[in-house]
Amino acid sequence: MNDTLAKLYAVVQDRKANPREGSYTCYLFDKGLDKILKKVGEECSETIIAAKNGVQADTVGEISDLIYHLTVMMVQENIPLEAVMEELDRRSQKIGNLKQFHQSDHNT
Repeated sequence: MNDTLAKLYAVVQDRKANPREGSYTCYLFDKGLDKILKKVGEECSETIIAAKNGVQADTVGEISDLIYHLTVMMVQENIPLEAVMEELDRRSQKIGNLKQFHQSDHNT
């Protein structure tokens, strides 16, 4: 897998540290966490709708928007990309937790 997410994360970190006039990322940081979270929610909904509509190109675009906004949220909240990657790696090692997964899914 390539390092596209790491590059994106680095660019977003740079925008936070070195704001640029006219940057959408800087606009989000300037507006704060509530605006960032609103955009994450909007993009999540748009991803769901695109997937339901079955047009793969639209779904890919919406997933990309969601990942971008999640990255902005992570940088805002000082969540390192490595922490998320480590958690995903840890979860990928689990085998046989289907019943527990479904049980926890009902509790959320």
